[in-house]
Amino acid sequence: MVNYRLKCFIFNTKTIGVMKLRKRFCIEILLMMISTALNGQNLHLKSENQVSSWGIANFSDPIQSQLGGRYLPTLSILDSLKNNRKLDAEIAVNAYGNLNFTGLDFDGSNGKIKPYRIWVRYSTPQFELRLGLQKINFGSASIFRPLMWFDKIDYRDPLQLTDGVYALLGRYYFRNNANVWLWALYGNDEPMGWEKTPAKWQIPEFGGRIQQPVPRGEAALSYHHREADFSAWYDTIPYNGTTHFPEDKLGFDVKMDIEVGLWLEFVIKHNDPANMLTNEWETYFNAGLDYTFPAGNGINLIAEYFRYNNTDKLTGKGLINNFTGVSVNYPFGLMNTISAVVYYNWEPKEWSRFISLQRKYDYWSFYLMAFWNPETYNIYSITGDRNLFAGKGVQVMAVVNF
Repeated sequence: MVNYRLKCFIFNTKTIGVMKLRKRFCIEILLMMISTALNGQNLHLKSENQVSSWGIANFSDPIQSQLGGRYLPTLSILDSLKNNRKLDAEIAVNAYGNLNFTGLDFDGSNGKIKPYRIWVRYSTPQFELRLGLQKINFGSASIFRPLMWFDKIDYRDPLQLTDGVYALLGRYYFRNNANVWLWALYGNDEPMGWEKTPAKWQIPEFGGRIQQPVPRGEAALSYHHREADFSAWYDTIPYNGTTHFPEDKLGFDVKMDIEVGLWLEFVIKHNDPANMLTNEWETYFNAGLDYTFPAGNGINLIAEYFRYNNTDKLTGKGLINNFTGVSVNYPFGLMNTISAVVYYNWEPKEWSRFISLQRKYDYWSFYLMAFWNPETYNIYSITGDRNLFAGKGVQVMAVVNF
C-alpha cells in the first residue's frame, strides 16, 4: 500500500505540468531506488508540513503591498540496510501564491507549484552519495557568502528558503574529520548564488571540495566549473558568435575558534576573455567574527566585511563594492527573540536596516519585521517584477509546522 501511494503521489506531481523532461527523469530514478528500498525490513516514513502566510507593506508613494501564502509538504523515507548502510530519500513541493496591490488598487496575482527537493541518498558511516534536486552549501560566512555557489539564502529570511539544484553529490569522511566532496550538476536553468546568468543546462557542471582540520578549526579548498549562458544578454545586441562561455571558480575558506569565532572566505572567478559582456576576473572576499556576550540570556553578535572586485587584471582595480554587515540577536526567554541586521555599502554610502521580533510556540511562529533600505536595494538577487524590500516597509508572517 505504501509503495502504491508513493507512486501515485509522484505521478500526480508530474501531471500538473511543473516539471520538464530532465526533472521527470530524476523522479524516475528516485522512484526506482525508493521502490527497491521499500522491500527492506526497516522502512521508516516521515511527513512534515510547513504553512506560512505573510503581508508586506512598502511605504512608497503610493503604498505597495502584498498578501501571500506558501505550503511546503515534505515526505522523508529511510531504509536501514545491512552493515550500517542506509538508503533514504526526500520529496518536497513548494506551492505559493500572492496578491499584489498599489494603494487600494489590485495589481494582479501570481503563484506556482514546483518541486523543492527530490533526492535519494546511499550512505555508510564514512561515505554518502546523493542524487536529485538538493541543497548544496558550504563555507563559514553568514551574512555575505563568497561561497554561495548553489543557493540563494537571504540571511534575514526567517525560513531560510532556497531552491535546490539537480546534482550528483558524493562525500567521503576520513576518521580525522577531513572530508572530500565531488559534485556534478545538470539541467539547472536558473542563476545560482551571485551569478547573473544561468548555466548552459545541456552542459554538465562539475567541481569538488577538500576540507581539512587545522588547529582550533578547519580549512578548505573548493572548485567549480560551468558553461555560462549569456544568450539572453546577447539577444539585445548584434552578435553572431557563441553565447555560452566557460567559467572557473576557486575558493578558500578557514574558520577558527579563538575565544571568538573567526572566519575568512576568498573566491577567485575566471571568466572567458572571449565574453565581451564581462571582465576576465572577479574576486569575492569575506572576513567575519562571531561572539556571544555573557549578558542576560546572551547577546550574539556577528560582524562581517565583504569586498567584491570585477576587473580585467587579477591584481587590478575595477568595479569594486565594499560592504560591512552587523547582526545582533537576543532571546527574551524561550519564546521571544529580537534580532537586528545592519548593512553599510561603502561606495554609495548607503545603509540597509532590518529588525525582527519573533514569538515561537511548539508548532506556531510569528514574526514582525521592519526594513529601511535604499530605493535601489539590490544586495541579494530579487526575482519577479516587484522589489517590495526597497525603501521602507514592514512585514508580518505566521508559520506553522506540523
